[in-house]
Parts: sequence; C-alpha cells; structure tokens
Amino acid sequence: MLTQQTLDQLWDFEHPEISEARFRAAMSEDRFDPDERAELGTQLGRAIGLQGRFEEADAVLDAIDGDEPTVAVRVLLERGRVLNSSGHAEMAVPLLEQAAELADHLSEEYLAVDALQMLAAADTAHAETWTRSALEYASTVHDDRTRRWLAALHIKLGWILHHAGRCTEAMVEFQLAEQWAVRVGTPQQQQLAREAIGAC
Repeated sequence: MLTQQTLDQLWDFEHPEISEARFRAAMSEDRFDPDERAELGTQLGRAIGLQGRFEEADAVLDAIDGDEPTVAVRVLLERGRVLNSSGHAEMAVPLLEQAAELADHLSEEYLAVDALQMLAAADTAHAETWTRSALEYASTVHDDRTRRWLAALHIKLGWILHHAGRCTEAMVEFQLAEQWAVRVGTPQQQQLAREAIGAC
C-alpha cells in the first residue's frame, strides 16, 4: 500500500484541480499495483469532491474495488468527506465512525486520526469530544507524519473552545499547537498557531 508521504507529494490542497490531474496520471502508471491504484482512486474522488463535483466524486468512489482493507477505510473516509461537504453531515457520521474503527483495527494510525477529526467536523454537537479523541489517539503514535495531526488538532480544539467563550483554555491549546508545529509540523501550521495565539 501507499505511504502517506507518497500521497502528500501528489496533493495540492489549495489547487484540487491540479491534484485531480496528478492522481489521474498516477493511476495509469505501471509502478503502482491494482490496490495502490485503487487507493489513488480514493484521492481522486476526494480531489473532485473538493471542487464541488459531488456526484462525480461519488461515481469515482463507487467504481473502486474496496476488498483490500486499507482501501476500504479510505473509501469510507472519502464518502464521509463528500457527504459532509455536500450538506449531508448526518449521513457522513456513521461512515466516518466505521472508517475510524476499521483504521484502528488495521493499525492505520494516520487514517484513524483523520477519520476522528472528520467526525469533529461532521458531528458538530460533539466536536470537542471527537477532537479530544483524535488528540488522544495521535499522542500515542510514533510516526512523525501522523503526529503532525497534533498541531492541527490543538488548533481545531482551541477554536472550538474560543467560540464557546473559554478563552483561557483556548490559549493553552493554541500554545500547544505552536509547540507541536515547531516539533513535527509545517511552516504553515506554525503560522496558523501564531495567528491563533494573537487572535486569542
């Protein structure tokens, strides 16, 4: 199966149309086996969904053979993302819960954290609980690419608390986000954390 680093090289989240073209090209390359091409297909569906072409994204995900367990996790996760983005958050929740459970069972730590943070986005009534669950999970892993979630999750929790008027708690989260961003994160995460501290 593909490493997250391989997928990172293909993704440009600010320009999903570029990512779409990259995934389409990669899926035709002989260096990837059928399961890896299926995994690339899930990301193609995500890139299409990010452009608001939800029905097309669904069709791409429908066409993927999800027999391989990691591919199955990614299909569940991306279906959940598409549903959430298209205004059907309540339908996304059970799919994302399945994705989180299966990813945990498979020790696919990055995907488990991703599913939990998506649950925070889809199940807004329990966003704090889901975000704390994602943080707890991410804090136990040893892979730096997965631990990078800690910066994003502390920022997310900080804003949840900030919007609830719990500014002192929010500041703690933003400061933790900055620390993790410096340790394992990206320059963009460091900037977002600093901006959040300033806003708080």
